Amino acid sequence: MQRLDFRSLLRHGLVSAAFSCAIALALTVTGQGAWDVQLAYSLSIGLVAWLVIDLGRLPLASEGGWPAGWRGALLIAAGVGTGYVVGTALGDAYSGHSAPLWQREAVPTSLVITVVAGAAISFFFYSRAQARQLQLQMAQAQRDAAEARLKLLEAQLEPHMLFNTLANLRVLVAAEPARAQAMLDHLIAYLRATLGGSRATQHPLADEFERLRDYLELMAVRMGPRLAYQLDLPEALRAVAVPPLLLQPLVENAIRHGLEPQVAGGRITVRAGTRPGATGPRLVLEVQDTGVGLPARPPAGDAPGSHFGLAQVRERLATLHGSDFTLDLIAGSAGGTSVTITFPLKTP
Repeated sequence: MQRLDFRSLLRHGLVSAAFSCAIALALTVTGQGAWDVQLAYSLSIGLVAWLVIDLGRLPLASEGGWPAGWRGALLIAAGVGTGYVVGTALGDAYSGHSAPLWQREAVPTSLVITVVAGAAISFFFYSRAQARQLQLQMAQAQRDAAEARLKLLEAQLEPHMLFNTLANLRVLVAAEPARAQAMLDHLIAYLRATLGGSRATQHPLADEFERLRDYLELMAVRMGPRLAYQLDLPEALRAVAVPPLLLQPLVENAIRHGLEPQVAGGRITVRAGTRPGATGPRLVLEVQDTGVGLPARPPAGDAPGSHFGLAQVRERLATLHGSDFTLDLIAGSAGGTSVTITFPLKTP
């Protein structure tokens, strides 16, 4: 049984009243009687039929829908019949008419008008309800498709990170077994946290930073003093929802293309903040490194921003926010690179 929606009920009642007024006007114009009398009969019949049909559908249909098949036809017949009998009685009370229904010459005409009008307005309401249900189903299908796409993109990111880590681990096993053991321990902890978490399409920004800390600790085992990092997350933004693994690809790019080619390594800073926007506050996430910076002439087919991680981040943000996001890749004035992404801030 669906719940009663008073706004929808009132809207249907107003439409039924307007339709009844139009019928009364048509009957008056064609000489069927005085305007006030026709209006009394028409409104009484129309509103009673509306109440019976609109309230009667609540226990017979799912949320927001109308009963189909024989139940719907029976409901309309009951509403039209009740509306005609009770509405005529109310109209008689106004006009002073006392003759029984079966003794009136106008019964066939008024009954046909009632049946046609009741069926027409019921079909109108039914069509609108079906269209609304279809819109809701389409919106749900789009949300499901977006979630499936985000999970697919996340599934692509995790093996990419894992393969890179295993390749580095393979080198350390032979050269520095102790560091390889430490790196393996961090990898196990990282995978346990990843697999133990939910597979939701979004999680708190605090969880994203914690997962990022695990990853950076894993990389610090391999790079040693060549890697330093700082994570800056304001307390007010800890609960903000973001897609899982949103920042890790940016940090991975910073290490691989910025710090590793540099003998002295460097520092990575990840910070979160906000800024005002035309449609409301926006979340700002920045990954900055002090590495070698962007090449003066990118290799053919490898323009800045086309790396795997950046492409994945763009695609995931587009899936969630359409075109309402930015991703800027900027070369630092003193070397290094900064990647900044912004999108609408949705507070929990």
